[in-house]
Amino acid sequence: MSILEEANRFMEDDQVDQAIDLINRHIEHATDNELFGYASFYMNWGFLLEAETILSQLLANYPDESELKILLTDIYIEQQRDEDAIDLLNSIPKNDEAYLQALVSLADLYQAQGLYEVAEQKLQYAKELNPSEPIIDLALGELYYSSGDFKRAITFYEKSVRMDVPEIPIHERLAESYLNVGEFELALNFYEKTTSKNPDTLFKYGFTAYEADRNDIAINIWNELIEEDPYYHTAYIQLAKVYEAEERIQEAYETALKGIKMDEFNKELYFLAGSLAHQLGHEEQTENYIREAVNLDADYKEAVLFLIEILKEKDRQDDIIELITVVKEIGGDDPLYDWELARAYNEIESYNDALNHYREAYNSLQHDNDFLKEYGYFLMEEGRTGEAIKVFTAYLQDDPQDDEIIEYVNRLKQM
Repeated sequence: MSILEEANRFMEDDQVDQAIDLINRHIEHATDNELFGYASFYMNWGFLLEAETILSQLLANYPDESELKILLTDIYIEQQRDEDAIDLLNSIPKNDEAYLQALVSLADLYQAQGLYEVAEQKLQYAKELNPSEPIIDLALGELYYSSGDFKRAITFYEKSVRMDVPEIPIHERLAESYLNVGEFELALNFYEKTTSKNPDTLFKYGFTAYEADRNDIAINIWNELIEEDPYYHTAYIQLAKVYEAEERIQEAYETALKGIKMDEFNKELYFLAGSLAHQLGHEEQTENYIREAVNLDADYKEAVLFLIEILKEKDRQDDIIELITVVKEIGGDDPLYDWELARAYNEIESYNDALNHYREAYNSLQHDNDFLKEYGYFLMEEGRTGEAIKVFTAYLQDDPQDDEIIEYVNRLKQM
């Protein structure tokens, strides 16, 4: 058994000290070939400083040996010594057989530094030197993918799709690139070729299927995602929504409730559960879940307005007033809140309060025709004809063809 074979056996048996001691006992009298073997051993097992020492010594003896430079570059990159790596790679001459590899490595380094244009120049030059080399196409695909230029990334990933590079999931990259340019069917084709169980990948896979109108696939993938990672909260929301789109409301409701169990502070899950409970006719649960959503975020506008509609159905005007008052007290600010307060006060015949909130809402809703029409009629009921004419006139500026309001305003002016 050679020294390296014995050292590797020690390492595999977790006898690290014995392996290092064995190498150290032979390193002083080793030939250059043996030293290169020891450097490779150290690199394979992650002893980068030891490997660097040997390779630097060898490079001093063989300054034109590009293989040594490439290995040292890998060490520098691992040590985040990018400038040292760049200097070493730039020392490889154009006529060297490793020059192409040096260009690709340089591009990777410049890309990592955010110097995309410099990286692109290196790779385009490499492409000129060897137009058919798939590793250059892959590197260009990675560059454009990283910079968000997904259309160009697709072009080069397609050329390198048959490569087997474990650290770069090309099918997944193509799927996400097609997803980002809105080509959902093509994206779905590539997601179907992936074997990744990464939760983010599964989520995007399901989303792509949903966008491609393949709800059956989306349901299967998002269920798989929840099995893989029960705490992936967004998956519950999306799965419930796709069940809802398929009119499988009970399953959607149960999915939302499962999500709440995993994330009891997710306002969107509570809102969704409340909405689905409403569709199922579960009135008490509807209000409970929507209120919980509002409790988590008192200015959750969608939930607040939904709760207002529920309270309206039950003619609970005082509860509406209480709800909106609390929301406004903690900083919730939306003209629709004042409009709803005005309506609620009007219903309980508290007309001065109603007027105040109509006026407050008018500051922001003076171009909302539905509001203006309602506000104008309220003012007339309160005997404020002049103000009503002003509001109806503003309304007619946006809707000059409303003959009913035109005639009404003319009558008011005659009065």
